[in-house]
Amino acid sequence: MRALRAQLHALTEDIVGGRREAVARQHKLGKNTARERLDLLLDKDSFVEIDMYRRHQARGMKISELRPHTDGVIAGSGTIDGRRVFVYAQDFTVFGGSLGAAHAAKIHKVMDLALTAGAPLIGLNDSGGARIQEGVMALDGYGGIFRRHVEASGIIPQISVILGPCAGGAAYSPALADFTFMVRDTAQMYLTGPDVVEAVTGERVSHDDLGGADVHGSRSGVATFVHDDEESCLADVRYLVSLLPPNNLEPALSGPIRNAMDDERPRLADIVPVESNQPYDMRSVVSELVDDGEFIEIHEHWAQNIVCMLGRINGDVVGVVGNQPMVLAGVLDSDAAQKAARFVRFCDAFNIPLVTLVDVPGFLPGTEQEYHGIIRHGAKLLYAYCEATVPRIQVIVRKAYGGAYIVMDSRSVGCDLSLAWPTNEIAVMGAEGAVNVLFRKELAAAEDPDRRRAELIEEYTEQLMHPHYAAERGLVDDVIDPVQTRAAVARGLAMLRTKRRLAPQRKHGNVPL
Repeated sequence: MRALRAQLHALTEDIVGGRREAVARQHKLGKNTARERLDLLLDKDSFVEIDMYRRHQARGMKISELRPHTDGVIAGSGTIDGRRVFVYAQDFTVFGGSLGAAHAAKIHKVMDLALTAGAPLIGLNDSGGARIQEGVMALDGYGGIFRRHVEASGIIPQISVILGPCAGGAAYSPALADFTFMVRDTAQMYLTGPDVVEAVTGERVSHDDLGGADVHGSRSGVATFVHDDEESCLADVRYLVSLLPPNNLEPALSGPIRNAMDDERPRLADIVPVESNQPYDMRSVVSELVDDGEFIEIHEHWAQNIVCMLGRINGDVVGVVGNQPMVLAGVLDSDAAQKAARFVRFCDAFNIPLVTLVDVPGFLPGTEQEYHGIIRHGAKLLYAYCEATVPRIQVIVRKAYGGAYIVMDSRSVGCDLSLAWPTNEIAVMGAEGAVNVLFRKELAAAEDPDRRRAELIEEYTEQLMHPHYAAERGLVDDVIDPVQTRAAVARGLAMLRTKRRLAPQRKHGNVPL
């Protein structure tokens, strides 16, 4: 027995240590090894590995001559701040992290365990793609991963972290996850690489320009978070996990109660200009609403005309959606609608209440948006809000015009509580635009069109856009002092804590994808 134990420990040490030259190459590329990444992500000594001794069973193409243990992926479970998570980390030092049948089977196993245990799943991706020598078995392995992502969607949180290449079919795994992290300079994600792009289209493009972190973080919207290094990236993964529930049947862990229901914030009266055409940073408003001014912004660099955050109010996790007047005046466009719709659906799936901050002049006009399908994309956000059964509170900060007002969780689409500041302007369109449409002939015939236009704008504003117009008709529940917004939202969330709404009996709705 002593000899067997010594043999076992020696083999384990050899597997964990890895091949020195391969580890050195990984470090030379500015990347940590898979095990170093797990050490950064998980609580100290919490990782329990499964299938360490797994080896591929493939034959031919010289692959049978090399059968390293782990088969290029480290899988198991650990804790983050004491909370159980399941994780796999692709190991680029073994077969370039390429995916074969055994590699895929290990990922399948850990995904199944995460779903069974009701715990978040985190995938650390660093892979050259499908293992060519294993042919269709590698493709079958990817299919099994994708199917499990879909089965787990809305049941457990799923996080993908791209720390190296993620090419071809492998890119669909992060696309199916709830959140995707990427690291600048080392992470690339695309379906077809630069060589194929050049061969097919004649276009020459670098790996980073085709599928780098900044491309996916600011242009495609595939990456939720972008970081400069692995250490800050994995630290942010830990912070995100602290805000998420383990599954759809358990609540997110509450923080300390902050007496938010009596908390007035005088700064809120100064952040937002009364003039509706003056910009301000909606994130400054959010900072005053959430506990300690702390939140994590989702898709910070993509579709910046809308902001989506996770934070806490009175200790409980909430999702915040808000128009961003600093970018395109906070107008809704196709990307903004898609960004917010996906976030709303995530919060609804995991029972996270929604707070929507409204300051929207409408949908972005123009042929580019119409051709890009703004009607269809806008309908995604409308669908997401209409379908959501979590507590929903709307706060109208300033402008709320036209169809964009309806889409931003208005009373008519089912928000539970609508609050408005005295600066609210709820109307089909702004006063000047309305006057130009309604009184075109009268203005053309007027002796002094500018003076008459000013008179009509003032009349329109007084009659149809005064602060209590919507409240008088039951479309706003309360017009509040801005400094009392945090308290009013906290009281509303407490009131709605036990909200229950049964979904209609159907297989599923047909989201306008």
